[in-house]
Amino acid sequence: MNAAAEKFFQHSHALPTMPEVASRLLKSFDDENVSLGALAHLIGKDSTLTAKVLRLANSARYSPSHTISNLNDAAAALGLDTLRNLSMAACISGAFPAVQGLNRELFWRHSVSTAGYARVLSRLLNLDADAAYLAGLMLRTGQLLMAMTHAEQVAEVEAHAAEPGSRFSLEMHRFGCTHADVTASLAKHWHFPAKLIEAFADADTPLEIRPFSPLAAVLHIAEVLADAAEHHDDPVKAMQEAVPELIEHMHLDLDFLRAKIEAAGDVGSDVDQLLN
Repeated sequence: MNAAAEKFFQHSHALPTMPEVASRLLKSFDDENVSLGALAHLIGKDSTLTAKVLRLANSARYSPSHTISNLNDAAAALGLDTLRNLSMAACISGAFPAVQGLNRELFWRHSVSTAGYARVLSRLLNLDADAAYLAGLMLRTGQLLMAMTHAEQVAEVEAHAAEPGSRFSLEMHRFGCTHADVTASLAKHWHFPAKLIEAFADADTPLEIRPFSPLAAVLHIAEVLADAAEHHDDPVKAMQEAVPELIEHMHLDLDFLRAKIEAAGDVGSDVDQLLN
């Protein structure tokens, strides 16, 4: 684990508490027999989470044919994977306070976009799409901890991170670690699966890691795509400029990927229901 990242955990108050529902949702990823009913029952224990899930289920993105008024209907409409992913997104976004140096709405829109693009990429590469979504959602949370103690420096990084994918190198220059490194430490504190902790730790420079981690590479590319979306840049051109070696190493079909990105639409749109 990156020693520079651990300095952001020196004060106990800096470590957010993982919500109990989120912890139990996380464990369900390893349960092949988990049911929609069981997930709905678990989510129903948290009234704030329930309200967010119902708002999401009724949003235009999921195009309900009728008003969804209870969790069982929401579960049936969304399906198990989407229900769990959106619930995790609501839990995790709610676990962190607003911090100086980062615009809360922009931050979480970017995180939800990263999660959505990670899911698109993982399906293209036959990886675990749910794990990729969760990892993409978490990838930048370390930056929130960095901003709690170094708000001005984090704001300075954001002011200069105009090029997709540049946040990693800017942070390494200023802090000796990246947001992905701090997220890896947070994920370890939160007892995340080892494969996710390792993917976070490797996400800033995936080509330098042996053995090569496809999930870490997916996370890096997904952040580039989320950056491009935030700046209204062409996604494929952004990838070609930011990570050409990674594209080649992973044998990505960019025309096919562009089609999948366009089909996915605005993958960050769920943020409006998550934050309200």
